[in-house]
Amino acid sequence: MSGKPRKIQKKAKKAAKVAPEALEPMVRQQFAALPWRMMNGALEIMLVSSRDTRRWIIPKGWPMAGRSPAAAAAIEAMEEAGLLGVMSEEPVGYFHYAKRLSSRTDHCRVEVFSLRVVRQRDHWPEKHERATQWFSIEEAIASVSDPELADLIAAFARDADGLSAP
Repeated sequence: MSGKPRKIQKKAKKAAKVAPEALEPMVRQQFAALPWRMMNGALEIMLVSSRDTRRWIIPKGWPMAGRSPAAAAAIEAMEEAGLLGVMSEEPVGYFHYAKRLSSRTDHCRVEVFSLRVVRQRDHWPEKHERATQWFSIEEAIASVSDPELADLIAAFARDADGLSAP
């Protein structure tokens, strides 16, 4: 009898020892800004288009070394939409989505911080790669394709009684 069957048995035994959670997809962390303003007494949300699929989303990105989650979200809002304003230090919620990359799909948990927009710059790094648009709450909820993001926007609007105009 050759050594091959024994070798296969050892590999099978070793694979069986892998914890079930190790086989689950890794969840990657991102940070996002939920840009808002009060216009004529009504809450509005700014959405940006994704670069590839042109879906309506909020500005988001990966953690940045030396930056707090809120600071990373503020930087993404400026780079993707030219937005400047007052960022909350505490998250208003989170949502999950599947990020399609060239060779794989990453599952992401996005922690969201509110950004009271004070102004939009005339020029920003991704201006020619994305569209930006202000939406009423109802339009924003209907325009985003991620159900958890729509729920987060709805919850934010319900809690918006204490918001004040910039």
